[in-house]
Amino acid sequence: MSTEKKEKETLEIREGGLTYDDYAAIDDGNRYELAAGQLELMSPAPTVTHQLISFEMQKKFTQSCETDYLILHAPVDVILAPKEVRQPDIVLVHRKRLEIISKRGVEGAPDLVIEILSPSTLKRDKIAKKKSYAYYGIPEYWIIDPNSAVLEQYILAADRYELVNIFQENEIVISPNIACISFTMAEIIEAIPPSLM
Repeated sequence: MSTEKKEKETLEIREGGLTYDDYAAIDDGNRYELAAGQLELMSPAPTVTHQLISFEMQKKFTQSCETDYLILHAPVDVILAPKEVRQPDIVLVHRKRLEIISKRGVEGAPDLVIEILSPSTLKRDKIAKKKSYAYYGIPEYWIIDPNSAVLEQYILAADRYELVNIFQENEIVISPNIACISFTMAEIIEAIPPSLM
């Protein structure tokens, strides 16, 4: 029996009790997240539209926030606990908190996480990840719907997220937590070829 097959069988036996070390040892060509100790297979590669929205948002953050924030994009491990490892599309961490960044990834709660929806991630992003990000104390979570070009902004209140704003078209996206943020969804969408929207 091959070493890879033995490792996979061992992981299947321990399913539900996996840790970051188990997760990091997997080398089967797939991408996973670790949710409450269980492996979750990531969907196939994101669409070109998804990637372009991510890229345009990263450009906006770089223009206005790079002095104060480290801007990371998928794939990057956000290690919230030994049994909880997520890979948001975009992550912002204030430079005053760089101690949570390691060679492995972000080890703790970032200042902002962003997920860009796709049909295969809709439930995961809007239900499971939202609960996980709130539980582990990430102060702000955005969900972007490429189909409607809408950004939903959630702010942590106690231990739950509250939907505090929905930005679309020419409304200026601002954050109560991150002062450097200022752009519109129209600016993001206009940079993408119409045939891809």
